[in-house]
Amino acid sequence: MSPEVEAVLARLRPYPEDGSRADGPVAADATDRLLLDEAAALVREFPDDVVVVGDRFGALTLGALASGAHKVRTQMDAVTAEAALSANSSLVSKALWDGRARATASVPVPHEPAGPGFTQHDRLEPRLFEGARLVLLQLPASLAELTEIAEHVARYADPSVTLLAGGRVKHMTHAMNDVLGASFTQVSASLARQKSRLLVAREPRADVGPLTYPVTARLTDREILDAIVPPGTAPESQAPDAAGQDRPTGLTVVAHGAAFAGATLDHGTRFLLAQAHRWPHLSDLQVPPVTSTSDTADTSDTPAAPVPGMDAHPVAIDLGCGTGILATVLALRYPTAHVIASDRSRAACDSAGATLAANGVRTARIVRDDAGALLPVPDGSADLVLLNPPFHDRAALSTDAAHRMFATAGRVLRDGGELWTVFNTGLHYRRALERAVGPTEHVAQDRRFTVTRSVRKLLTDMSVTGG
Repeated sequence: MSPEVEAVLARLRPYPEDGSRADGPVAADATDRLLLDEAAALVREFPDDVVVVGDRFGALTLGALASGAHKVRTQMDAVTAEAALSANSSLVSKALWDGRARATASVPVPHEPAGPGFTQHDRLEPRLFEGARLVLLQLPASLAELTEIAEHVARYADPSVTLLAGGRVKHMTHAMNDVLGASFTQVSASLARQKSRLLVAREPRADVGPLTYPVTARLTDREILDAIVPPGTAPESQAPDAAGQDRPTGLTVVAHGAAFAGATLDHGTRFLLAQAHRWPHLSDLQVPPVTSTSDTADTSDTPAAPVPGMDAHPVAIDLGCGTGILATVLALRYPTAHVIASDRSRAACDSAGATLAANGVRTARIVRDDAGALLPVPDGSADLVLLNPPFHDRAALSTDAAHRMFATAGRVLRDGGELWTVFNTGLHYRRALERAVGPTEHVAQDRRFTVTRSVRKLLTDMSVTGG
Protein backbone atom coordinates (compact mmCIF):
# COMPACT_ATOMS: atom_id res chain seq x y z
CA MET A 1 0.00 0.00 0.00
CA SER A 2 1.35 3.42 -0.94
CA PRO A 3 2.47 5.92 1.72
CA GLU A 4 -0.28 8.31 0.54
CA VAL A 5 -3.01 5.74 1.21
CA GLU A 6 -1.50 4.76 4.55
CA ALA A 7 -1.35 8.40 5.60
CA VAL A 8 -5.06 8.80 4.89
CA LEU A 9 -6.17 5.55 6.54
CA ALA A 10 -4.15 6.33 9.66
CA ARG A 11 -6.19 9.51 10.23
CA LEU A 12 -9.62 7.92 9.95
CA ARG A 13 -11.86 7.46 12.97
CA PRO A 14 -14.85 5.10 13.45
CA TYR A 15 -17.19 8.09 13.73
CA PRO A 16 -18.99 8.94 15.99
CA GLU A 17 -16.44 7.11 18.18
CA ASP A 18 -12.81 8.16 18.36
CA GLY A 19 -11.39 4.67 18.05
CA SER A 20 -10.10 4.45 21.60
CA ARG A 21 -12.53 1.74 22.76
CA ALA A 22 -10.70 -1.60 22.81
CA ASP A 23 -13.74 -3.59 21.66
CA GLY A 24 -15.06 -0.87 19.37
CA PRO A 25 -15.10 -0.70 15.56
CA VAL A 26 -12.07 0.22 13.48
CA ALA A 27 -12.27 2.84 10.77
CA ALA A 28 -10.23 0.88 8.21
CA ASP A 29 -10.25 -2.89 8.57
CA ALA A 30 -8.34 -5.66 6.81
CA THR A 31 -11.02 -5.94 4.12
CA ASP A 32 -10.77 -2.22 3.29
CA ARG A 33 -7.00 -2.56 2.95
CA LEU A 34 -7.21 -5.67 0.78
CA LEU A 35 -9.75 -3.99 -1.52
CA LEU A 36 -7.60 -0.88 -1.88
CA ASP A 37 -4.46 -2.91 -2.57
CA GLU A 38 -6.14 -5.00 -5.27
CA ALA A 39 -7.85 -1.96 -6.79
CA ALA A 40 -4.79 0.30 -6.94
CA ALA A 41 -3.83 -0.43 -10.55
CA LEU A 42 -7.42 -0.11 -11.80
CA VAL A 43 -7.86 3.16 -9.92
CA ARG A 44 -4.81 4.58 -11.69
CA GLU A 45 -6.07 3.28 -15.04
CA PHE A 46 -9.63 4.60 -14.64
CA PRO A 47 -9.35 7.54 -12.20
CA ASP A 48 -12.66 9.09 -13.30
CA ASP A 49 -14.75 5.91 -13.28
CA VAL A 50 -14.62 4.62 -9.69
CA VAL A 51 -17.73 3.79 -7.65
CA VAL A 52 -17.81 2.72 -3.98
CA VAL A 53 -20.84 0.98 -2.42
CA GLY A 54 -21.29 0.06 1.23
CA ASP A 55 -18.41 2.07 2.69
CA ARG A 56 -18.61 2.00 6.50
CA PHE A 57 -16.49 4.93 7.67
CA GLY A 58 -15.09 6.28 4.40
CA ALA A 59 -11.95 4.12 4.11
CA LEU A 60 -12.76 2.91 0.59
CA THR A 61 -13.89 6.28 -0.75
CA LEU A 62 -11.05 8.29 0.75
CA GLY A 63 -8.54 5.49 0.14
CA ALA A 64 -9.47 5.42 -3.56
CA LEU A 65 -8.90 9.17 -3.76
CA ALA A 66 -5.50 8.73 -2.08
CA SER A 67 -4.75 5.97 -4.64
CA GLY A 68 -5.17 8.44 -7.50
CA ALA A 69 -8.89 8.59 -8.27
CA HIS A 70 -9.96 12.03 -9.45
CA LYS A 71 -13.56 11.67 -8.39
CA VAL A 72 -15.41 8.87 -6.63
CA ARG A 73 -19.14 8.22 -6.72
CA THR A 74 -20.31 6.61 -3.51
CA GLN A 75 -23.52 5.23 -2.03
CA MET A 76 -24.12 4.09 1.54
CA ASP A 77 -27.38 2.70 2.82
CA ALA A 78 -26.94 3.89 6.42
CA VAL A 79 -27.18 7.57 7.27
CA THR A 80 -24.56 6.91 9.96
CA ALA A 81 -22.08 5.84 7.28
CA GLU A 82 -22.73 9.05 5.38
CA ALA A 83 -22.01 11.07 8.52
CA ALA A 84 -18.79 9.09 9.09
CA LEU A 85 -17.60 9.76 5.56
CA SER A 86 -18.28 13.47 5.95
CA ALA A 87 -16.46 13.65 9.29
CA ASN A 88 -13.46 11.66 8.06
CA SER A 89 -13.27 13.65 4.85
CA SER A 90 -12.61 16.74 6.95
CA LEU A 91 -9.91 14.91 8.90
CA VAL A 92 -7.97 13.77 5.84
CA SER A 93 -8.51 16.57 3.32
CA LYS A 94 -5.06 18.07 3.95
CA ALA A 95 -3.39 14.64 3.68
CA LEU A 96 -5.21 13.99 0.39
CA TRP A 97 -4.13 17.37 -0.96
CA ASP A 98 -0.51 16.83 0.06
CA GLY A 99 -0.45 13.35 -1.45
CA ARG A 100 -1.87 14.55 -4.74
CA ALA A 101 0.62 17.41 -4.86
CA ARG A 102 3.52 15.02 -4.35
CA ALA A 103 2.18 12.63 -6.97
CA THR A 104 1.98 15.40 -9.58
CA ALA A 105 5.18 17.12 -8.40
CA SER A 106 3.26 20.37 -8.00
CA VAL A 107 4.73 22.70 -5.38
CA PRO A 108 4.22 24.52 -3.18
CA VAL A 109 1.24 22.89 -1.50
CA PRO A 110 -1.63 25.40 -1.15
CA HIS A 111 -2.77 26.27 2.35
CA GLU A 112 -6.39 25.48 1.51
CA PRO A 113 -7.18 21.74 1.65
CA ALA A 114 -8.72 19.95 -1.30
CA GLY A 115 -12.47 19.56 -1.72
CA PRO A 116 -14.11 16.27 -0.78
CA GLY A 117 -13.43 14.65 -4.17
CA PHE A 118 -16.49 12.40 -3.98
CA THR A 119 -20.14 12.58 -4.95
CA GLN A 120 -22.69 10.94 -2.67
CA HIS A 121 -25.77 9.28 -4.15
CA ASP A 122 -28.88 8.74 -2.08
CA ARG A 123 -29.74 5.30 -3.40
CA LEU A 124 -28.84 2.59 -5.90
CA GLU A 125 -29.75 4.05 -9.28
CA PRO A 126 -28.54 3.96 -12.91
CA ARG A 127 -26.66 7.28 -12.74
CA LEU A 128 -24.57 6.02 -9.81
CA PHE A 129 -23.02 3.33 -12.03
CA GLU A 130 -23.15 4.98 -15.45
CA GLY A 131 -19.75 4.56 -17.13
CA ALA A 132 -18.19 2.91 -14.06
CA ARG A 133 -15.11 0.79 -14.79
CA LEU A 134 -14.35 -0.15 -11.17
CA VAL A 135 -16.79 -0.81 -8.32
CA LEU A 136 -15.54 -1.40 -4.77
CA LEU A 137 -17.95 -3.09 -2.37
CA GLN A 138 -17.87 -4.15 1.27
CA LEU A 139 -19.92 -7.35 1.04
CA PRO A 140 -23.29 -6.96 2.79
CA ALA A 141 -24.56 -9.67 5.12
CA SER A 142 -27.78 -10.02 3.14
CA LEU A 143 -27.85 -11.96 -0.12
CA ALA A 144 -30.87 -9.90 -1.14
CA GLU A 145 -28.85 -6.69 -0.77
CA LEU A 146 -25.96 -8.20 -2.72
CA THR A 147 -28.38 -9.22 -5.46
CA GLU A 148 -29.75 -5.71 -5.82
CA ILE A 149 -26.25 -4.20 -5.96
CA ALA A 150 -24.90 -6.77 -8.43
CA GLU A 151 -27.89 -6.35 -10.74
CA HIS A 152 -27.41 -2.58 -10.81
CA VAL A 153 -23.70 -2.88 -11.57
CA ALA A 154 -24.27 -5.44 -14.33
CA ARG A 155 -26.99 -3.40 -16.00
CA TYR A 156 -25.74 0.17 -15.74
CA ALA A 157 -21.93 0.14 -15.45
CA ASP A 158 -19.55 0.02 -18.39
CA PRO A 159 -19.44 -3.48 -19.96
CA SER A 160 -15.73 -3.68 -19.02
CA VAL A 161 -16.45 -3.03 -15.34
CA THR A 162 -14.66 -4.91 -12.59
CA LEU A 163 -16.53 -5.46 -9.33
CA LEU A 164 -14.29 -6.09 -6.32
CA ALA A 165 -16.37 -7.26 -3.35
CA GLY A 166 -14.58 -7.90 -0.07
CA GLY A 167 -15.52 -9.43 3.25
CA ARG A 168 -14.33 -11.35 6.26
CA VAL A 169 -13.81 -15.01 5.38
CA LYS A 170 -15.97 -16.23 8.30
CA HIS A 171 -18.94 -14.27 6.96
CA MET A 172 -18.60 -15.28 3.31
CA THR A 173 -20.56 -18.13 1.74
CA HIS A 174 -20.58 -19.84 -1.63
CA ALA A 175 -24.07 -18.42 -2.13
CA MET A 176 -22.41 -15.02 -2.63
CA ASN A 177 -20.54 -16.44 -5.63
CA ASP A 178 -23.85 -17.74 -6.98
CA VAL A 179 -25.49 -14.33 -6.59
CA LEU A 180 -22.67 -12.63 -8.49
CA GLY A 181 -22.69 -15.42 -11.07
CA ALA A 182 -26.32 -14.63 -11.89
CA SER A 183 -25.23 -11.20 -13.16
CA PHE A 184 -21.63 -11.79 -14.33
CA THR A 185 -20.03 -14.48 -16.47
CA GLN A 186 -16.72 -14.41 -14.61
CA VAL A 187 -16.60 -14.72 -10.82
CA SER A 188 -13.45 -15.69 -8.92
CA ALA A 189 -12.08 -15.46 -5.40
CA SER A 190 -8.79 -14.01 -4.24
CA LEU A 191 -6.41 -15.57 -1.77
CA ALA A 192 -7.25 -14.80 1.84
CA ARG A 193 -5.23 -12.19 3.69
CA GLN A 194 -5.63 -11.36 7.37
CA LYS A 195 -8.89 -13.35 7.36
CA SER A 196 -10.36 -11.30 4.51
CA ARG A 197 -11.00 -12.30 0.92
CA LEU A 198 -12.26 -10.71 -2.30
CA LEU A 199 -14.77 -11.87 -4.87
CA VAL A 200 -13.98 -10.52 -8.34
CA ALA A 201 -16.79 -10.24 -10.89
CA ARG A 202 -16.35 -9.30 -14.57
CA GLU A 203 -18.25 -9.42 -17.87
CA PRO A 204 -21.87 -8.53 -17.09
CA ARG A 205 -24.31 -11.01 -18.57
CA ALA A 206 -26.20 -9.83 -21.63
CA ASP A 207 -29.28 -11.96 -20.92
CA VAL A 208 -30.25 -10.48 -17.53
CA GLY A 209 -33.94 -9.84 -16.97
CA PRO A 210 -35.65 -7.06 -15.03
CA LEU A 211 -34.36 -5.96 -11.63
CA THR A 212 -35.41 -8.29 -8.83
CA TYR A 213 -35.89 -5.53 -6.25
CA PRO A 214 -38.01 -4.04 -4.88
CA VAL A 215 -40.21 -7.07 -4.31
CA THR A 216 -43.86 -6.97 -3.29
CA ALA A 217 -45.87 -9.46 -1.22
CA ARG A 218 -49.36 -9.61 0.22
CA LEU A 219 -49.40 -10.55 3.90
CA THR A 220 -52.57 -12.03 5.36
CA ASP A 221 -51.27 -13.05 8.78
CA ARG A 222 -53.89 -13.00 11.51
CA GLU A 223 -51.71 -10.78 13.72
CA ILE A 224 -51.68 -8.08 11.03
CA LEU A 225 -55.40 -8.31 10.26
CA ASP A 226 -56.41 -8.05 13.91
CA ALA A 227 -53.98 -5.18 14.62
CA ILE A 228 -55.31 -3.13 11.70
CA VAL A 229 -58.82 -3.06 13.17
CA PRO A 230 -59.39 0.22 15.05
CA PRO A 231 -59.91 -0.15 18.82
CA GLY A 232 -63.50 -0.73 19.86
CA THR A 233 -64.56 -2.51 16.67
CA ALA A 234 -65.00 -6.20 15.93
CA PRO A 235 -61.77 -7.97 14.93
CA GLU A 236 -63.25 -9.87 11.98
CA SER A 237 -60.97 -8.72 9.21
CA GLN A 238 -63.54 -8.95 6.43
CA ALA A 239 -66.51 -7.31 8.19
CA PRO A 240 -67.58 -3.88 6.85
CA ASP A 241 -66.56 -0.89 8.92
CA ALA A 242 -68.81 1.91 10.16
CA ALA A 243 -68.59 3.69 6.81
CA GLY A 244 -69.72 0.61 4.92
CA GLN A 245 -66.28 -0.12 3.46
CA ASP A 246 -64.75 -3.59 3.46
CA ARG A 247 -62.02 -4.01 6.00
CA PRO A 248 -58.54 -4.82 4.66
CA THR A 249 -58.03 -8.51 3.98
CA GLY A 250 -54.25 -8.15 4.09
CA LEU A 251 -51.34 -5.77 3.96
CA THR A 252 -49.08 -5.22 0.96
CA VAL A 253 -45.39 -4.94 1.82
CA VAL A 254 -42.68 -3.65 -0.53
CA ALA A 255 -39.01 -4.34 0.16
CA HIS A 256 -35.65 -3.39 -1.30
CA GLY A 257 -32.77 -5.82 -0.93
CA ALA A 258 -31.18 -4.13 2.08
CA ALA A 259 -34.42 -3.89 4.06
CA PHE A 260 -34.54 -6.13 7.13
CA ALA A 261 -36.67 -9.28 6.71
CA GLY A 262 -37.55 -8.43 3.12
CA ALA A 263 -41.20 -8.70 2.11
CA THR A 264 -42.06 -10.94 5.04
CA LEU A 265 -43.33 -10.58 8.60
CA ASP A 266 -40.42 -11.23 10.96
CA HIS A 267 -41.06 -13.07 14.20
CA GLY A 268 -40.40 -10.10 16.49
CA THR A 269 -42.83 -7.82 14.64
CA ARG A 270 -45.42 -10.60 14.57
CA PHE A 271 -45.13 -11.02 18.34
CA LEU A 272 -45.50 -7.27 18.91
CA LEU A 273 -48.56 -7.12 16.64
CA ALA A 274 -50.12 -9.96 18.63
CA GLN A 275 -50.29 -7.59 21.62
CA ALA A 276 -52.11 -4.84 19.68
CA HIS A 277 -55.32 -5.38 21.64
CA ARG A 278 -53.47 -3.89 24.63
CA TRP A 279 -52.10 -0.85 22.80
CA PRO A 280 -53.65 2.46 23.96
CA HIS A 281 -56.75 4.00 22.38
CA LEU A 282 -55.66 7.22 20.72
CA SER A 283 -58.05 10.15 20.50
CA ASP A 284 -60.53 10.07 17.64
CA LEU A 285 -59.76 13.43 16.05
CA GLN A 286 -59.91 14.70 12.48
CA VAL A 287 -56.47 15.13 10.98
CA PRO A 288 -55.58 17.12 7.85
CA PRO A 289 -53.80 14.93 5.25
CA VAL A 290 -50.00 14.88 5.33
CA THR A 291 -48.36 13.46 2.23
CA SER A 292 -46.42 10.25 2.80
CA THR A 293 -42.91 10.97 1.57
CA SER A 294 -39.29 10.46 2.46
CA ASP A 295 -37.68 13.66 3.74
CA THR A 296 -35.45 15.32 1.17
CA ALA A 297 -33.42 16.96 3.92
CA ASP A 298 -33.36 14.02 6.27
CA THR A 299 -29.56 13.73 6.39
CA SER A 300 -29.00 17.16 7.91
CA ASP A 301 -27.95 17.63 11.51
CA THR A 302 -31.09 19.55 12.46
CA PRO A 303 -34.57 18.12 13.11
CA ALA A 304 -37.10 18.15 10.30
CA ALA A 305 -39.91 20.71 10.49
CA PRO A 306 -42.68 19.61 12.87
CA VAL A 307 -45.80 18.15 11.32
CA PRO A 308 -48.53 20.81 11.04
CA GLY A 309 -51.27 20.53 13.66
CA MET A 310 -49.31 18.11 15.81
CA ASP A 311 -50.28 19.90 19.01
CA ALA A 312 -53.95 19.03 18.40
CA HIS A 313 -53.74 15.40 17.31
CA PRO A 314 -52.36 12.11 18.62
CA VAL A 315 -48.90 11.11 17.44
CA ALA A 316 -47.76 7.52 16.84
CA ILE A 317 -44.18 6.63 15.86
CA ASP A 318 -42.66 3.53 14.28
CA LEU A 319 -39.03 3.86 15.44
CA GLY A 320 -36.72 1.78 13.26
CA CYS A 321 -39.47 1.17 10.72
CA GLY A 322 -37.84 -1.32 8.34
CA THR A 323 -40.28 -2.01 5.51
CA GLY A 324 -42.99 0.00 7.25
CA ILE A 325 -45.30 -2.80 8.39
CA LEU A 326 -45.81 -1.31 11.85
CA ALA A 327 -46.17 2.22 10.47
CA THR A 328 -48.84 1.04 8.05
CA VAL A 329 -50.69 -0.82 10.80
CA LEU A 330 -50.58 2.31 12.97
CA ALA A 331 -51.98 4.46 10.16
CA LEU A 332 -54.83 2.02 9.45
CA ARG A 333 -55.58 1.34 13.12
CA TYR A 334 -55.50 5.02 14.13
CA PRO A 335 -56.73 6.87 11.02
CA THR A 336 -56.86 10.23 12.80
CA ALA A 337 -53.33 10.11 14.21
CA HIS A 338 -50.13 11.58 12.86
CA VAL A 339 -47.93 8.58 12.04
CA ILE A 340 -44.17 8.98 11.68
CA ALA A 341 -41.74 6.27 10.57
CA SER A 342 -37.99 6.53 11.08
CA ASP A 343 -34.99 4.43 10.04
CA ARG A 344 -31.30 5.00 9.38
CA SER A 345 -31.42 2.85 6.21
CA ARG A 346 -32.21 4.38 2.83
CA ALA A 347 -33.51 1.02 1.60
CA ALA A 348 -35.80 0.80 4.64
CA CYS A 349 -37.17 4.31 4.18
CA ASP A 350 -37.82 3.74 0.48
CA SER A 351 -39.46 0.39 1.27
CA ALA A 352 -41.61 1.91 4.01
CA GLY A 353 -42.74 4.71 1.71
CA ALA A 354 -43.73 2.20 -0.95
CA THR A 355 -45.49 -0.02 1.61
CA LEU A 356 -47.52 2.89 2.96
CA ALA A 357 -48.49 3.97 -0.56
CA ALA A 358 -49.40 0.41 -1.59
CA ASN A 359 -51.90 0.29 1.28
CA GLY A 360 -53.47 3.64 0.49
CA VAL A 361 -51.87 5.51 3.41
CA ARG A 362 -51.38 9.21 2.75
CA THR A 363 -51.17 10.48 6.33
CA ALA A 364 -47.71 9.34 7.36
CA ARG A 365 -44.25 10.85 7.25
CA ILE A 366 -40.89 9.10 6.83
CA VAL A 367 -37.62 10.41 8.24
CA ARG A 368 -34.18 8.91 7.61
CA ASP A 369 -32.04 9.50 10.66
CA ASP A 370 -30.00 7.78 13.33
CA ALA A 371 -32.11 6.24 16.11
CA GLY A 372 -34.83 8.87 15.75
CA ALA A 373 -32.53 11.81 16.49
CA LEU A 374 -34.23 14.04 13.91
CA LEU A 375 -37.86 13.14 14.45
CA PRO A 376 -40.11 16.07 13.46
CA VAL A 377 -41.87 16.14 16.82
CA PRO A 378 -41.33 18.36 19.85
CA ASP A 379 -40.08 16.70 23.01
CA GLY A 380 -42.90 15.33 25.13
CA SER A 381 -45.48 15.21 22.31
CA ALA A 382 -45.84 11.59 21.19
CA ASP A 383 -48.59 9.31 22.48
CA LEU A 384 -47.31 5.93 21.27
CA VAL A 385 -43.98 4.57 20.07
CA LEU A 386 -43.54 1.06 18.64
CA LEU A 387 -40.00 -0.31 18.58
CA ASN A 388 -38.41 -3.49 17.26
CA PRO A 389 -34.76 -2.45 17.69
CA PRO A 390 -31.87 -4.00 15.77
CA PHE A 391 -29.40 -6.05 17.75
CA HIS A 392 -26.82 -6.60 15.02
CA ASP A 393 -24.52 -4.21 13.18
CA ARG A 394 -23.67 -6.21 10.07
CA ALA A 395 -22.62 -9.58 11.50
CA ALA A 396 -21.63 -8.33 14.96
CA LEU A 397 -23.91 -8.27 17.99
CA SER A 398 -24.50 -4.63 18.95
CA THR A 399 -27.06 -3.05 21.25
CA ASP A 400 -25.85 0.55 20.88
CA ALA A 401 -28.65 1.52 18.50
CA ALA A 402 -31.30 0.05 20.80
CA HIS A 403 -30.15 2.15 23.75
CA ARG A 404 -30.14 5.31 21.61
CA MET A 405 -33.68 4.46 20.51
CA PHE A 406 -34.78 4.01 24.12
CA ALA A 407 -33.41 7.48 24.89
CA THR A 408 -35.25 8.94 21.90
CA ALA A 409 -38.53 7.37 23.01
CA GLY A 410 -38.07 8.79 26.50
CA ARG A 411 -37.47 12.21 25.00
CA VAL A 412 -40.38 12.39 22.55
CA LEU A 413 -43.11 10.69 24.61
CA ARG A 414 -45.48 12.86 26.56
CA ASP A 415 -45.99 12.14 30.24
CA GLY A 416 -48.15 9.02 30.25
CA GLY A 417 -47.25 8.12 26.66
CA GLU A 418 -46.35 4.49 25.96
CA LEU A 419 -43.38 2.71 24.39
CA TRP A 420 -44.04 -0.85 23.23
CA THR A 421 -40.83 -2.77 22.59
CA VAL A 422 -40.11 -6.26 21.30
CA PHE A 423 -36.60 -7.65 21.76
CA ASN A 424 -34.59 -10.82 21.97
CA THR A 425 -35.24 -12.16 25.46
CA GLY A 426 -31.58 -12.75 26.17
CA LEU A 427 -30.79 -9.04 25.90
CA HIS A 428 -32.57 -8.17 29.20
CA TYR A 429 -33.55 -4.60 28.27
CA ARG A 430 -36.11 -4.00 31.02
CA ARG A 431 -33.86 -2.03 33.37
CA ALA A 432 -32.54 0.09 30.50
CA LEU A 433 -36.12 0.86 29.45
CA GLU A 434 -37.03 1.88 32.99
CA ARG A 435 -34.08 4.26 33.12
CA ALA A 436 -34.71 5.79 29.70
CA VAL A 437 -38.51 5.92 29.67
CA GLY A 438 -40.22 4.93 32.92
CA PRO A 439 -42.01 2.05 34.64
CA THR A 440 -41.82 -1.00 32.40
CA GLU A 441 -44.24 -3.93 32.37
CA HIS A 442 -43.40 -7.38 31.06
CA VAL A 443 -46.34 -8.06 28.70
CA ALA A 444 -45.54 -11.29 26.87
CA GLN A 445 -42.71 -13.71 26.20
CA ASP A 446 -42.19 -16.71 23.94
CA ARG A 447 -39.12 -18.87 23.38
CA ARG A 448 -37.27 -16.08 21.55
CA PHE A 449 -38.80 -12.67 22.18
CA THR A 450 -40.15 -10.45 24.94
CA VAL A 451 -42.67 -7.61 24.62
CA THR A 452 -42.66 -4.80 27.18
CA ARG A 453 -44.79 -1.72 27.80
CA SER A 454 -43.03 1.35 29.20
CA VAL A 455 -44.97 4.37 30.42
CA ARG A 456 -43.23 7.71 30.23
CA LYS A 457 -42.87 9.36 33.65
CA LEU A 458 -40.96 12.45 34.62
CA LEU A 459 -37.98 11.63 36.81
CA THR A 460 -39.65 13.22 39.81
CA ASP A 461 -42.60 10.85 39.42
CA MET A 462 -40.80 7.63 38.54
CA SER A 463 -41.63 4.61 40.60
CA VAL A 464 -38.45 2.77 39.64
CA THR A 465 -34.91 3.75 40.40
CA GLY A 466 -31.40 2.50 40.06
CA GLY A 467 -29.66 0.11 37.65
